[in-house]
Amino acid sequence: MAESFGHKAVRAQQILLSVLMETLEGSELCFPQLLNTSCRKPVRPHFETMLIYILLSSISLLTAVLNLLVIISISHFKQLHTPTNLLLLSLAVSDFFVGLLLFFQIMLTDGCWFFGDLMCVAYQYLAYIVTSASVGTMVIICVDRYVAICHPLHYSTKVTQKRVQVCICLCWICSLIFQSLILKDIIEQPGRYNSCIGECVFFINYIAGLADLIFSFIVPITIIVVLYMRIFVVAVSQARTMRSHIAAVTLQKSVKVTAKKSEMKAARTLGVVVVVFLICLCPYYCVALTGQDNFLNASSSAFVICLFFFNSCLNPMIYAFFYPWFRKSIKLIVTLKILQPDSCEANIL
Repeated sequence: MAESFGHKAVRAQQILLSVLMETLEGSELCFPQLLNTSCRKPVRPHFETMLIYILLSSISLLTAVLNLLVIISISHFKQLHTPTNLLLLSLAVSDFFVGLLLFFQIMLTDGCWFFGDLMCVAYQYLAYIVTSASVGTMVIICVDRYVAICHPLHYSTKVTQKRVQVCICLCWICSLIFQSLILKDIIEQPGRYNSCIGECVFFINYIAGLADLIFSFIVPITIIVVLYMRIFVVAVSQARTMRSHIAAVTLQKSVKVTAKKSEMKAARTLGVVVVVFLICLCPYYCVALTGQDNFLNASSSAFVICLFFFNSCLNPMIYAFFYPWFRKSIKLIVTLKILQPDSCEANIL
């Protein structure tokens, strides 16, 4: 009787295992040896998976390379050691790390995290810090340009290298403290929101998400819009003043063309900065506040996170590529002329 019962138990286990394997057929486990606790890889068309890989890899590589060029340029050439360029350097450093961290997002494309809970927390924590520092540096750059254009006579006394260095340090320290509070739960208990082994989820409760929305999006974008609107008004006013003064000694038609170009340039600058910032950050914050308990995993938000990180790829284009000195420095870097003696003294400006 005991042997019969044992045989039936074994048979029942075999049937259960067979049913389980049929259920798992067509899907792969992140950790096949952990049959009951492992996460499953999402079933995606091969084309979609390859497209995500190519897109994220391209953005990651381009972000790292472009920002590394900015870092080398400003750090190496002495002529570029100015307060404004220090801000560009801080922005490039934060965006460079965003590019590197994006490689971890590529790892999550398959829906599996193979580096453990501690590395998951470290990845999330660093990603939030560097993106927050990037946004904060953008705001400081706006303030710098506001003072330079609207109060040019006081710029040299108000904006010094020491003050800029202090502002940059405060920006990074505030980002560190703020994101520590936002991600307090997962820092204290790594993996507490993971439902299975091989998962790395981004959890933000309603209060933390609201605070992040206010201080990482609403406040920065408000400051940027207000400052750039003021810059635009001042630029237009200066163009009109110049037109009225020169009208007496030159052709009115020529002055109108010059003033119109100045107005369009100011409008383009305002439009590029604000629109790019909104396009890249709005989708993430809209998704982040869709509910009380919000889980953002790579499977469901690859596009949103990709777009969020893409802002760091565009920053060097917006803030550096329009500078002639950057194009000159790229030539010297690519041709390895920066390895020559006294290359740091080269005339870049």
